[in-house]
Amino acid sequence: MCGRFSFVAEDAIILERFGIRVRTAIYKARYNCAPTQNLAVISNDLPGEIQLYRWGLIPSWAKDASIGNRLINARAETLTEKPSFKNAFRNRRCLVPATGFFEWQRDTEKAPYNICLKSREPFCFAGLWDKWMATDGEIIHSFTIVTTTPNALIEKIHDRMPVILNRADEKRWISPQPESSLVDLLRPYPGEMMEAWPVSKLVNSPRNDVPGIMEEYSMIG
Repeated sequence: MCGRFSFVAEDAIILERFGIRVRTAIYKARYNCAPTQNLAVISNDLPGEIQLYRWGLIPSWAKDASIGNRLINARAETLTEKPSFKNAFRNRRCLVPATGFFEWQRDTEKAPYNICLKSREPFCFAGLWDKWMATDGEIIHSFTIVTTTPNALIEKIHDRMPVILNRADEKRWISPQPESSLVDLLRPYPGEMMEAWPVSKLVNSPRNDVPGIMEEYSMIG
């Protein structure tokens, strides 16, 4: 799964990497992105902008917003089957920019790890989004992150990982395409191009949205 990530990049780097000029009022560096927060996405609806969507997909047909708490991830293997995701997979895809993500190793008292590309460059998760209207008229845009089986690096930590898109495939993901032509993108990112290191349990609390949570932490002693 993917339950926490970071997106920390200077405006100039975001412009160079994604071709998007950032409005400071919209974007700020986030070290500990967590479910239910409003976070940066690039949607197929407005591909030239960074927008803030709530993490945790709320399908348009949902009776209340609480369903989003359970839909922070969508398994790649069942996107075309699950009612919560199949329409979004067909019509509402997004990129979720990130510079790293956190995962908890299950067999070591849930020790957290920070995981990123060896190049330390920003990347994008494959995401889906939806628009939901509350009974009082409030509209919430929300998203989920697609997950897949782990690569050789991640499988030492967890049995799932987020789908990280190759840079060349990002525009394809948010362009009009039949779902069948996108399935090949939902594969594990090469483990040899990634690295991971243990971090402190400060990351467990979303309140700790500070650079220090990304630093390597010794589990000995």
